[in-house]
Amino acid sequence: MELSEQEIVRRQSLQTMRDMGIDPYPAAEYEVTGYSTDIKAHFDEWDGKEVRIAGRLMSKRIMGKASFIELQDSKGRIQVYVSRDDIQEQQMYNVVFKKLLDIGDFIGIEGFVFRTQMGEISVHAKKLTVLAKSLRPLPIVKYKDGVAYDGFNDPEQRYRQRYVDLVVNDGVKDTFLKRATILRTMRQVFDEAGYTEVETPILQQIAGGASARPFITHHNSLDVDMYLRIATELYLKRLIVGGFEGVYEIGRNFRNEGMDRSHNPEFTCMELYVQYKDYNWMMGFTEQLLEKIAIAVNGTTKVQIGDHEIDFKAPYRRLPILDAIKEKTGLDLASMDEEAIRAEAKKLGVEDTEHMGKGKLIDEIFGETCEGTFIQPTFITDYPVEMSPLTKMHRSKPGLTERFELMVNGKELANAYSELNDPIDQYNRFVEQMKLADKGDDEAMVIDHDFMRALEYGMPPTSGIGIGIDRLAILMTGQPTIQEVLLFPTMKPE
Repeated sequence: MELSEQEIVRRQSLQTMRDMGIDPYPAAEYEVTGYSTDIKAHFDEWDGKEVRIAGRLMSKRIMGKASFIELQDSKGRIQVYVSRDDIQEQQMYNVVFKKLLDIGDFIGIEGFVFRTQMGEISVHAKKLTVLAKSLRPLPIVKYKDGVAYDGFNDPEQRYRQRYVDLVVNDGVKDTFLKRATILRTMRQVFDEAGYTEVETPILQQIAGGASARPFITHHNSLDVDMYLRIATELYLKRLIVGGFEGVYEIGRNFRNEGMDRSHNPEFTCMELYVQYKDYNWMMGFTEQLLEKIAIAVNGTTKVQIGDHEIDFKAPYRRLPILDAIKEKTGLDLASMDEEAIRAEAKKLGVEDTEHMGKGKLIDEIFGETCEGTFIQPTFITDYPVEMSPLTKMHRSKPGLTERFELMVNGKELANAYSELNDPIDQYNRFVEQMKLADKGDDEAMVIDHDFMRALEYGMPPTSGIGIGIDRLAILMTGQPTIQEVLLFPTMKPE
C-alpha cells in the first residue's frame, strides 16, 4: 500500500508517541461527564464547573503558549482553550499537542467550562489525553469567500465511506437520528396498542408474501436451495392463526431487482397484522401513525420535499384505482376486456404486455399515468383480484379486492389488505399465480403449502399492512434519494 506524505508523517508521530511512553490507543475507560450541545444549551448550569469531554480534534490554532481547538463529540462541536501553563504535563503541550496531534485524532479533555472574551462558550483544558491516533487525514471542507470549494461531496465516495461522511458533512448524522426516531415512534404506537414485535425467518424455502424476484442461496447441510425473504407476510399471518391479537416485524427484505434513486436490493420494511380488522380500519390507523411520526421527527405534520410541502395530517384522500386512472387519463378500464386494456397499455409504451394478465396491465397503466401525480398522501383502493392474490374479494365490487396502496410524493409508501382467510379461495388464487408464471411472469407467487395448511386451521378476519421504512425516512427527512437514508447502500464493487 502506497502511503501519502501526510500518512507517512502521521505514522511517524504515532511511533514518537510510543517512544515517549504514550499509548496512542489506550484500553482504559475514559469517563465522559459532559457533551458539547448540553454545555452550550445550559451554560448557566455548567459555567465554572469541572468537566471531562472527548471527541475528534477538528481544528487547531496554535498561538505560542496558548491555543484553541475545536472538538467534535457524538452530539456536536465545542471550542477548547489549551494553555501551556495550565496543562499538567508540559510535554503534552510542547510536543504531543503542538507537534504530534493531527486533525481527526481522538482526545480527552479535563477542565472547566467558561465563556471567552469574544463570548464563545468553551472548555478551559487542564489535562489532555490521547485516545486514538488517526492515520488518514480527514477531507475537511475548505472555504474561500464563504463558498465551499473542497471537501467530501462526491455521492459515490460519501456512500462508500459513510464513516467519513458522518464526520465531515453537517446534517448527515441528523438524518439517521431522525430515522431512529421514526422506528422508535412506530414501535411505541404499536406497543401501546398491545401488538407484539416478533422475528420471522430471513432464509426461506419458498419466497412468498409478495410479487418479486428473490435472491437464491444454498444450504449445504440440508442440500437445498433457499431464498432471502422478499416479505414477512406469510409467517406473520401464521402467528395470527396461532392466536396473537396483533403482530409486527421491522426487518430487512431482499429483492433481486434494479437499483435507482428509490430502490435498494435490501431494504427495511415494517409489516403489521391485527385480528378482527379490515382495510378501512387500517386506513384510519395508518393516518394516525404517520401523523404521530411526522410530529415526533419534525415537530409538525408538514414536510418540505423539493418544491412540495407534504402534509401528513389526517385524514387522507381515498380513491379507487380505476377511478384514479379515469380521472387522470379518461380511460374507463372498468368497461374494457383484457385485450382492450392490453391495447391501451401498448399505446402508453408498456413493454412485454403479452406476459401480463389483466391486473398487471392495470397496474402498469396506473404506474405510467397516475402514480407520480399523487403528491399529498392518498389511499389508492380497490385493486383488481389478479394483482392481489392474498387479499379478500371486495364485499360489494365484483372482481376487485379490499386493498389499498398509500401514495406520497408520487411513490408507493404502504400496501395493505383485508387479508384473505378463505383457504379454498387462497389456493385457487395461488393456482392462478402459477398460470401467470407459466406465461413468463417471473414475479408471480408460488404455492406455499405450509401456509395453506395454517389457513385451513382457521385465521380470523385480519387486516395487514407493509410500510417501506426507507421511503418513509426519505419523506420525513426531506432527502432526495434512498441512498441518503441508508447508512450503507448497495454499491458496485470498487
